[in-house]
Amino acid sequence: MDLFEPTRQAFALLVSGEPRLWGIIWVSLWVAVLAIGVTAPPAIIAGFALAKLRFAGRRVIVVLMQALLSFPTVVIGLVVYLLLSRRGPLGAFELLFTPWAIMLGYIVIALPILIVFTVATVQGADPRIYETALSLGAAPSRAALTTLWEVRFGVMAGIVNAFGRVVSEVGCALLVGGNIAGLTRNIPTAIALETSKGDFAQGIALGMVLVVLALGINVALASLQGRGGLE
Repeated sequence: MDLFEPTRQAFALLVSGEPRLWGIIWVSLWVAVLAIGVTAPPAIIAGFALAKLRFAGRRVIVVLMQALLSFPTVVIGLVVYLLLSRRGPLGAFELLFTPWAIMLGYIVIALPILIVFTVATVQGADPRIYETALSLGAAPSRAALTTLWEVRFGVMAGIVNAFGRVVSEVGCALLVGGNIAGLTRNIPTAIALETSKGDFAQGIALGMVLVVLALGINVALASLQGRGGLE
């Protein structure tokens, strides 16, 4: 198959500002960004607590979070689907086949990633940072913020990783979103649909957007790390 012509058409679609294409991109971006924005603060707090506190069941929680990293996202989508279905416990909210259902699935996917990255990053930090802050009279919350600031690049790497995972996820989004045009169709589900129909130009265009997003975010993180003296 000649890839030159579909690729040329893909560039033309992106440059022309084709409304349907950019509508799909917009759905992907706002749902993924909002999901990460909602998930990151509690996940980072939970990760810090798991790294610093000692309590019964802590090891079980950490192992469970690590196991969830490799959990099939389509199974997560199935669980969320059952919760949001008409007969499910959350069916009264009528969220199924809406962007909010996709966002809920993304939160479940992103949560263990952010927790595990935070746990690993905080455990790898010098414990004297937290202890010194406490000895200087800082409240535990202030000492925690000081520690997190010192390991911010590791935490940011977790956020980038979580964003990359959810923005490119297809199984969960397809199950709970339904791939409805103009409402829940996002970049991954649209790529799957358009390529199955033989519309390679649109699939390539959307794939280019995902690649640019991935590269842009990682370049930005690398730049920030460099400015932090980690060149």
